[in-house]
Amino acid sequence: MTNSTHETSTEMKDKAVLVSLVTDEVKRSGLNPEYSLEELVKLAETAGVEVLSVISQNRETPDSKWFIGKGKVEELRAAAEELGATTAIFDQELSGAQVRNLEESLDLKIIDRTQLILDIFAQRAHTREGIIQVELAQHSYLLPRLSGHGKNLSRLGGGIGTRGPGESKLETDRRHIRGRINDLKRQLEEVTRHRKLHRERRKKSGVIQVALVGYTNAGKSTLLKQLTYADVYIENQLFATLDPTSRTMELPSGKEIVLTDTVGFIQNLPHELVAAFRATLEEVNEADLILHVVDASSTMREEQMNVVEELLQELGASDKPQIVLFNKKDACSPEQLQMLPTGKGYRKVSAFDEQDLLSIRELIQEELTGDTVKFRIPADRGDITSVVYRIGDVIETAYDENDVIYEVQVQKGEYEKHGYLLNDFIDSSD
Repeated sequence: MTNSTHETSTEMKDKAVLVSLVTDEVKRSGLNPEYSLEELVKLAETAGVEVLSVISQNRETPDSKWFIGKGKVEELRAAAEELGATTAIFDQELSGAQVRNLEESLDLKIIDRTQLILDIFAQRAHTREGIIQVELAQHSYLLPRLSGHGKNLSRLGGGIGTRGPGESKLETDRRHIRGRINDLKRQLEEVTRHRKLHRERRKKSGVIQVALVGYTNAGKSTLLKQLTYADVYIENQLFATLDPTSRTMELPSGKEIVLTDTVGFIQNLPHELVAAFRATLEEVNEADLILHVVDASSTMREEQMNVVEELLQELGASDKPQIVLFNKKDACSPEQLQMLPTGKGYRKVSAFDEQDLLSIRELIQEELTGDTVKFRIPADRGDITSVVYRIGDVIETAYDENDVIYEVQVQKGEYEKHGYLLNDFIDSSD
């Protein structure tokens, strides 16, 4: 497969006016439109866009033709002409017809929030799996909107919103796009099959898996690097990590586990992306423990935590054991630190504090480790002995006539899955 997602070096930088529509539905949803717009600015800057101005409008419902009101369209055109903008980026999703009408009226490239996020992912995808997933998401997004993107896609210079599938391909008929979607799905199924086999091998070998999840830019990659001494890409940008990264980490006991960094979540994460990246995000489902990393210094901390919890629920991973790490404590005021929840399952940390890193390792070990249990196994029951080694660490072995007595520090997750096989062999002679 050819990769056309990185043709960025010779492009002119997009100059954009950002637009937000605050409807009654948005107000009822509990989402903070001001924060969403601030986030859109960061997304645009992450995509390499120069943000010139921000415009917002309050309306009961979106305008079916223009999305914003006709008067606001005139205001947007005047602002774009005065500032020399080449692009208008909308904070909400637009229909193909709305894109076409706005382009014809404004003579600007029109991008919505979903397309902007897809574009960032197109820039960041480096593995074969990531590239396939992004292209699949882009095609799935564009297929119902083809009629609205003709002028946009024929513009010279590329830039945001045109990376990935490529302009010429998208000007062909829908049959070609559907064929490409089916082809990408087949490729992704093959990659997913390999990933599943790899996960099953890890499971059989008894490797403990811990997944880092959190809102984008919460500091997951920095924590991965500091905890595992890994050489991973760190940048103060949204979606700096796209492809999942797994590294080995040693616990204080000397036991090694696998720590996996995952793609950051964001409010209004495009459904096309959740669907395309489901195989990658299933790493979270396979984890024995989830570390939910939170940017403790963010003014929208609780809203960001809710977004992550909702997506974990959507992925079917909300009932997994979880530790919440309030990261970036060094960037918090004393008042912010005081307001953070405390107690079991919560920890205030800085990724650059050695003591905090040690406490995270201890907390993981504590969460994964259960009680010490003794089992009396007949020496000829090798099938049961193998279960003993699967469910934890054998601390001590003793022999009593035809039996072997194992003292085991059990691992909670594995003991819950396989412990029933050992119920008849628990030694309660003490």
